[in-house]
Amino acid sequence: MHVMILGSGVVGVTSAWYLSQAGHEVTVIDRQPEPALETSFANAGQISPGYSAPWAAPGIPLKAIKWMMQDLAPLRIKPQMDPVQMRWMAQMLSNCTEKAYAVNKSRMLRIAEYSRDCLIDLRASVGIEYDNRAKGLIQLFRTQKQVDGAEQDMKILLECGVKFEQLSVEQVVGYEPALGHVKEKLKGGLRLPGDETGDCFLFTQRLAKLCEENGVKFLFNTSVEGLESDGRDVTGIRIKGETLKADRYLLALGSFSPKMLKPLGLDVPIYPVKGYSLTLPIVDEDRAPVSTVMDETYKIALSRLGDRIRVGGTAELTGYDLSLPESRRKNVEFVVNDLFGGGGDMSRAEFWTGLRPMTPDGTPIVGATHFPSLYLNTGHGTLGWTMSLGSAKLVTDLISNRTPDIDPDGLGIQRYRK
Repeated sequence: MHVMILGSGVVGVTSAWYLSQAGHEVTVIDRQPEPALETSFANAGQISPGYSAPWAAPGIPLKAIKWMMQDLAPLRIKPQMDPVQMRWMAQMLSNCTEKAYAVNKSRMLRIAEYSRDCLIDLRASVGIEYDNRAKGLIQLFRTQKQVDGAEQDMKILLECGVKFEQLSVEQVVGYEPALGHVKEKLKGGLRLPGDETGDCFLFTQRLAKLCEENGVKFLFNTSVEGLESDGRDVTGIRIKGETLKADRYLLALGSFSPKMLKPLGLDVPIYPVKGYSLTLPIVDEDRAPVSTVMDETYKIALSRLGDRIRVGGTAELTGYDLSLPESRRKNVEFVVNDLFGGGGDMSRAEFWTGLRPMTPDGTPIVGATHFPSLYLNTGHGTLGWTMSLGSAKLVTDLISNRTPDIDPDGLGIQRYRK
């Protein structure tokens, strides 16, 4: 079959890889001049299946209020009288129950763990390099309350068979020696040994080259004007005044998916959650991270990418705004200076922002729609890099009418119609 993919971020390109490997003719369309120039460009670099959890959790409404009141607020909401924003927030709040959290986290872990296994297999088969390290992730706790609160997550990790280690401060420093300079600020940690780091942009660019060698066609600098439909099925894609046709269409447009699907009557609850990152060249190995750390107080991730430190995080509900205010840079800059001060050259740091496509329950939307030829692979939120290969392999199997390796139940758009 001829499959046309909309979007060349990490989700679109990994989908192209698996579809081409399955023997399909594949065309990828993107408005950018090359792959991975939007949300996949400078994310936190974490491949973190063990850390896969929905933002909607018990106690989050109260925590969100406290976060917004902090000097270095990890969360910012700009009220816009936008019904889409308000409805998405209401849906997210409705998922802040223990029952919903357990269901949503198990779904996310299912696809994230599978994705990590797919990445290991891909790395072994094609030898792709992307400043990758497989040294685990540490959730870093600055308060005893955070240590105590980790009990619920550990329970779910046990139920899902995810390996973890509860760490004392000394054990944290054993894995991340640079934190020995600031250990008085720490209370402990939770280590997820199966998690990894890697440069998502570098990975996507190199995989796109392998896709081209395998016959995948990329149409860059090409904006999609819309999807055409006869009411029963999608019949083509409008581009530059003409219609392109294929046997199947796969939408991997991240935060821009709702705008493309709305004219078809498909309502997907995806909202753009803005995040920021800094990338610093390492100048002192002894003060730089070895792998990847998540600061639970400020919700900032710090990862080692080759000879660079990537610092990413914060969340803003501000629509499709891509401005780079210096006031927001302070959040990510403070944490890297506070934990790994002197490890990187802040004067040469690159400041970036991107829009994460968040669903209210945290789980991506992967699978078929009621249009026979239209499939979705979108809504991965902060975990697009983590879940990319697993969701791509899953949607490839569904398009190819093959039995998937994992259960697709609860991962498709159908869950919002119950």
